[in-house]
Parts: sequence; C-alpha cells; structure tokens
Amino acid sequence: MKKFVLFVFNGDPMCFIHVLLNASDMRAGGDEVKIILEGASVKLIPELAKPDNPLNGLWNKNLQAGLVEGVCKACSNKLGTLEAAKEQGLTLLADMSGHPGMAAYRKKGYEIITF
Repeated sequence: MKKFVLFVFNGDPMCFIHVLLNASDMRAGGDEVKIILEGASVKLIPELAKPDNPLNGLWNKNLQAGLVEGVCKACSNKLGTLEAAKEQGLTLLADMSGHPGMAAYRKKGYEIITF
C-alpha cells in the first residue's frame, strides 16, 4: 500500500473530475488517498453540492469514502466559499499560515501529487 495526497489548485471542473476519478481508483487499488482543495479549486465547493452538477455524484462518493481531507481555510475565505465548506462539513486546513502545508504529509510518508 502506498500513501498519496492530492493537492488540487486548479479550479477547472474538467481537471477536478480527474482528481475524483483517480482518488477513487487509487483507493480501489488498495492505496491510502487524501484530497486537499487549495487555491482556485475551492471555488468548486458550492457547485459540487448542487444535485444537478455533473460532478455531484462523484464528489459525494469521494466524500462518503473519506477521501476528502479538507480545504484551505485561507483560500476558501478569500474566494468566498468558507461558509459552503462549513455547510458541507469539510475540514478547514490551516497549519501553514492559514493554508494546508505539504511538509506534514511528507513527514508521514505521503507522496504529493498536485493538480
């Protein structure tokens, strides 16, 4: 088993679908996987919760599987999605000056993949 953390900075839904698909696929293969929304990707949070959004089902599947580690507190605050993150029960990550740091994951043996 390998450990991966997927840091998603890109706010393009067509990029994000690949994050969700890969996380599910990697988990199905026996790996430990965590998704962290950072930067522009936090703008997707309110959209992903909408039942008519094409990514809603896949988003919920990843949430229920425990693959979503959390979201950047600073970026979600700056980009106006902090309340949407809280409403969805997402963990706010802020260990590095308000942002989720990569160092702690490296120390725990995670391979970092960025999108």
